[in-house]
Amino acid sequence: MNAQPLNRPDTVPYITAWSGEQRLTPAVIATARGIAYSDEVPHDRDADGALWVRRALHPGRGRPRYSRVHPRRQRRAMARLLCQICGSPADRDEHGVLWLLEDDHTDWTGWPEGLVTVHPPVCPPCAPKAAGLCPHLRDTGAVAVRVRDSVLDGVHGQTYRLHNGRLVPDRQAIVLYEQPEIRWTLAAQAARTLSGCTLVDLHTGRPL
Repeated sequence: MNAQPLNRPDTVPYITAWSGEQRLTPAVIATARGIAYSDEVPHDRDADGALWVRRALHPGRGRPRYSRVHPRRQRRAMARLLCQICGSPADRDEHGVLWLLEDDHTDWTGWPEGLVTVHPPVCPPCAPKAAGLCPHLRDTGAVAVRVRDSVLDGVHGQTYRLHNGRLVPDRQAIVLYEQPEIRWTLAAQAARTLSGCTLVDLHTGRPL
């Protein structure tokens, strides 16, 4: 009996993890400077010293896991400002880089100015796709924003703490590089702080 081919969707976001990309992260240990791997190698940490999870890199292998992000591709997209859907350079005009954010406009006056996000930017053709494919954006509603400036200044991941001399998981959180807690955080996604934000139309990219 012949095996049935996998049903593959028309679009799988660049940052999505696939079922064939196994997590390879070893147990973390406590040191005088924070958490570490016993077999740590230089590329396990970024330039700012954060320790990153390990995951196999096999895009297209298995099935897409839309609720999970591949740490290396997400990190690359955030560092280079690539579209989270197609992996090409995100769109930029005189108002800034195009971003698609969860609609949390009631969180504070002037939102999303100063927002820290783990969502990479987008390009205009992919913006409507991102609104439908990203579980977080689909559940809360999406808002398109032009961002004049953004700083890669933190990570999202699992924090740890010492309890009675033992290393224990604490919480999932965004931690900025300037915070001491960064030494005790196992990073899974890069984070940027957004400033100079202008709300725009999702389909045209023009200011509202």
